[in-house]
Amino acid sequence: MNGIKNLWQNFADKHPGASKWVREGGLFVIVSNLITVFKYLMLLFLPLAFAGLPNVDFGFPGIDITLFGETFKWNIIGYDAAHGGLPYFCAYMIAMVIGECINFPIQRTFVFRSKGNIWYQAFWYLIAFCIVTCIVNSINCIWVAVAGMFVPDWLYNIGTTVLNGGVSMVVFFFVNKIIFPEGEAKAKA
Repeated sequence: MNGIKNLWQNFADKHPGASKWVREGGLFVIVSNLITVFKYLMLLFLPLAFAGLPNVDFGFPGIDITLFGETFKWNIIGYDAAHGGLPYFCAYMIAMVIGECINFPIQRTFVFRSKGNIWYQAFWYLIAFCIVTCIVNSINCIWVAVAGMFVPDWLYNIGTTVLNGGVSMVVFFFVNKIIFPEGEAKAKA
């Protein structure tokens, strides 16, 4: 174990910038994957909590698309009734929001070691979350419609969380590098 510590310390001493990227990137991937598993578990069971809601189209813009013989409504946000509608959208959004509410403080404090202005950081994190959610949801509504024809719900929920987690992970790493500078907030002159 000391050999590994010494090897890392030598690398960090010779390449401080690269070692910071490796440490942050490694921790970021670990935390993000744990949060993705948590979101998957929520998405597996949370739709049952919304089963009493009306299964109606709930999304925007609701453009009809046919792929592989399956016609569905393509939405930037939301789902058509045939693929979960309002109940699935509620479960999906709650799983994503709870996951990000857990992810934000862990990434900020533990991974990126930032002590910057939390309100500024939370604002930009929220903006990034909204943009990434729209991008991922616009892809996910296609995935849910097509995968729903071929695989059981539990399996396409894995795809949903991997897609969401994978795209989010790549985008959020760079967003976090920008909004979570390491150390204390700089005083403005």
